[in-house]
Amino acid sequence: MTGTEKLNQIQAIFQEMERALIAYSGGVDSTLVAKIAYDVLGDQAIAVTAVSPSLLPEDLEEARIQAAAIGIQHQEIETQEMENPNYTSNPVNRCYFCKSELHDTLKPLAQQWGYSYIVDGVNADDLKDYRPGIQAAKERGVRSPLAEVGLTKLEVRELSKSLGLITWDKPAQPCLSSRFPYTEEITIAKLQRVGKAEIYLRKLGWSHLRVRSEADTARIELPPEQIQEFVLKTNLPQLVQAFQEFGFIYVTLDLEGYRSGKLNQVLSPELLIMS
Repeated sequence: MTGTEKLNQIQAIFQEMERALIAYSGGVDSTLVAKIAYDVLGDQAIAVTAVSPSLLPEDLEEARIQAAAIGIQHQEIETQEMENPNYTSNPVNRCYFCKSELHDTLKPLAQQWGYSYIVDGVNADDLKDYRPGIQAAKERGVRSPLAEVGLTKLEVRELSKSLGLITWDKPAQPCLSSRFPYTEEITIAKLQRVGKAEIYLRKLGWSHLRVRSEADTARIELPPEQIQEFVLKTNLPQLVQAFQEFGFIYVTLDLEGYRSGKLNQVLSPELLIMS
């Protein structure tokens, strides 16, 4: 099935819904969903962004800008996952508690505002990875049109580009809590220092990156092909000083380079299969 055929199927899904609330982070997936929903439903679609310490303010601002460019109604709500020890203790299923909080917050709002459906940006490739948050969404009746029609991440980007969305090549940007190894407690202070470190590197021109945090150590991950250029071009003493001002003591560079889901490599194969 072609990308155009899958787009037609997604449009048909929204036509059947008549009204839909989009769980909208501003990432490439949820932006595509918001765009299609608005094109089909107009003012009967609304995008809602959850605001919490795990979302960079810069990413929130980008979400606002893109929602305005699409034309879709956009609301922001605050979620309280940081008050749940099941989340802050950072178990392997941390995302389950995050998405539970999100959709337990969205559901009554959707009912109050008259939206029968809540829709997210899960795509077909997400179903192949360890994503406990997907289960939380399913339990609450959330629809995932991209996954339902088998749209892959590559197809999401291709379709986004064809629809004129500037997010089509936006790097994946999961929440800041994903930067910590499982079982290390997550605090607002730790989230803030990771966020400051990543923004610092973005401003230097490095867009595809992660700053992993373990205790007092920051580990910078970049695409492998960029590592040598990074070392040669970056004022390393100045970078270390900045990171230490953010609250880290040690600053390291991961020589393997960035790899999505790297922290999941500690999980057992059985757990990954169960997901």
